[in-house]
Amino acid sequence: MCGVCGSGKTTYAKKKEQEGYIRLSIDEEMWKLYGRKGIDYPEEQYEKLSEQVEAALQKKLLSLIQQGKDVVIDFSFWSKENRNFYKELIQKAGAETELVYMKASKELLQKRLYKRNQVLNANSPFVITDEILEHHYHAFQEPCGEGEKVILQKEDIIQYSKEESKAIWNQNAEFWDCSMGDESNDFHREVVRPKVTELLNPDPTDYILDIACGNGNYSAYLAEKAVSVLAFDYSEKMVELAKKRQKRYADHIEFCVADATNETSLMALKRNKPFTKAVSNMAVMDITDIKPLFTSVYKLLEDNGVFVFATQHPCFVTLTEKYMTPHSYYDIAIEGQPQKQCYYHRSLQDIFNLCFDTGFVIDGFYEECYFNKEIPDIIIVRAIKIER
Repeated sequence: MCGVCGSGKTTYAKKKEQEGYIRLSIDEEMWKLYGRKGIDYPEEQYEKLSEQVEAALQKKLLSLIQQGKDVVIDFSFWSKENRNFYKELIQKAGAETELVYMKASKELLQKRLYKRNQVLNANSPFVITDEILEHHYHAFQEPCGEGEKVILQKEDIIQYSKEESKAIWNQNAEFWDCSMGDESNDFHREVVRPKVTELLNPDPTDYILDIACGNGNYSAYLAEKAVSVLAFDYSEKMVELAKKRQKRYADHIEFCVADATNETSLMALKRNKPFTKAVSNMAVMDITDIKPLFTSVYKLLEDNGVFVFATQHPCFVTLTEKYMTPHSYYDIAIEGQPQKQCYYHRSLQDIFNLCFDTGFVIDGFYEECYFNKEIPDIIIVRAIKIER
């Protein structure tokens, strides 16, 4: 595990301990053996004593590995060098490693540390001032390309990752556009598009809202069927590229920049006639808060209008160990993309209940697999607006 002080490492490690892992903690060993820094022993001895404790814990770690035990190491692992040292140490001992990065904003860390500083204990052995936090925050070497699993903090998900997610998509836009080209990749063509189109059943008389349209390939696919489309994305760069790539369909597609998490922004898409249908191809899992989207789509659709969305299967694809609790994490969609994007996990019941609470009735559902696997990668849902 790695992360700045206050990022939730010990809380996560203790949960793993409840699952049967053996937890190793330098802070707790220091507290148990030597007490409080600067009170029970001189501050200048801390580094020497902590090195001795860490050496002892390394021996214990290797012994536990030989016994076939699962271990969670509750250290900070601030530097890439230190992370690599432990990775090599563990792998040489014949075990596998997993790096979990507890990512948190500085503002959240300040709030947590203010509370934590009120009571000193084994996991909070000394006061972390704002100055110390500032040093730690900038000295920490954030893992990138180390096979890390990134866990965002619940308190950060809405306010922190929304703008970050937008920045990431702007950085990934050109790579995404080049990778998708005019035809999209085989995953979209063979796994996503067929059942989405079957449930959507587009017709030349339709006026369709394409949500998080990316480079506009599905909008172009609809335009080829003489369907009128309003397509939007949160990334200004993506919309710019979509307009350029799909300029031959300008008579059928209107591209806009809009925020799928903001009802005011979404309702500004309302035109002189209601949308007959709405579609979202593999975007629901990329959106911080989907309630404003579902609420707005319901309002923008005509009575008996259809909303079809495809998203990753929450039962089988999520890369964390949580299912019932909504949370987020980082991963890639296409190998080689410049930045990992932020994924937002929601359980099936959360997704379906949002449909029902909004007023939709689900009357179509598919689970689709890639490469003919037995475990599905995505779900495709058709929801119909029923007048209340």
